[in-house]
Amino acid sequence: QVQLVESGGGLVQPGGSLRLSCAASGSISRFVVMGWYRQAPGKQRLLVASVTSDGSGYYSDSVKGRFTISRDNAKNTVYLQMSSLKPEDTAVYYCNSAGAIRYAWGQGTQVTVSS
Repeated sequence: QVQLVESGGGLVQPGGSLRLSCAASGSISRFVVMGWYRQAPGKQRLLVASVTSDGSGYYSDSVKGRFTISRDNAKNTVYLQMSSLKPEDTAVYYCNSAGAIRYAWGQGTQVTVSS
């Protein structure tokens, strides 16, 4: 059974950067499209970025041009490089499959953007 562990969150000032990591225990097929989701207080969990097996990234309009998703299939790890962070990026960030079948959700990592 695949377990997902997110890390790398924290408190950052507006305009700052963070790099999130998602390590999977157990093997994730390189053909599974993986994604990063975020959930702000009182709001739905939304997909903000996804990455295909060949490394092609897709982004929601809210993060396009500021976030970069990548994956290391050998390490079963997915990354999210976040730059030019805004207060509205504050949320708990999760990784999971972006396809129809999800793995069990991890605990997420909190990102807080505030001065």
